Amino acid sequence: MTVFLGLGVAGIVLLILSLVLDGVLEGLFDGVGVLDGLFDGLLSLPVVAGFVSMLGFGGAIVLGTTGLGAGAATAAGAVVGVGAGRLTWTFSRALMRDQTAATPRGDDLVGTAGAVVTAIPVDGYGEVLLQLAGQPVKFAAKSAEAVTRGTEVWVEAALSPTSVAVRPVRR
Repeated sequence: MTVFLGLGVAGIVLLILSLVLDGVLEGLFDGVGVLDGLFDGLLSLPVVAGFVSMLGFGGAIVLGTTGLGAGAATAAGAVVGVGAGRLTWTFSRALMRDQTAATPRGDDLVGTAGAVVTAIPVDGYGEVLLQLAGQPVKFAAKSAEAVTRGTEVWVEAALSPTSVAVRPVRR
C-alpha cells in the first residue's frame, strides 16, 4: 500500500511541477522524427501527473478495501489512471481551443462616426470620442480644417494607436 500512496503523492507533486515547468515534457519529444505529433499532448505533464496519481490512489483504495492482491490493485489503478489522464487531456484541449473575439485595432475605427470633445485646430490636435468595441474611447484627432467642439466627425485614418485623422460630417 505504501508504494501506491507514494505514486499518488508523486502524481500530485508532478501536477504542481506542471504549473512551474509548463511544456517541458512536450519539449523533450518535440521534433523527434517518428514521435513528432504522435502523442499530441498525451505526454503533457498534467496528463502524466493525473495518470500517476490515480494509479497510486486507485491502487491503494482497491488494495485497502478488498482482499485482492497487488496485481489486481495495479490493474484497477491503471484503468482509473487512464481515465484520469484522458479527462485531463480532454479538458486541457478544450481550454486551449477556447477562442476570444478578435482584439480591436486602430484600423477598425476607419469609417466610424464620433463627436469632437476638444476643438481641433488646423495646425494641431484636438480630441474626439469614438466607440471602440462598444466602449467610448477618447482619441487625439487631427483634421485638415478647424472643427469646433460638439461637431460630428468621420474617421478617415488611424494615425497611431492613440490618434486619428477626421473630417466633419456634412449633412
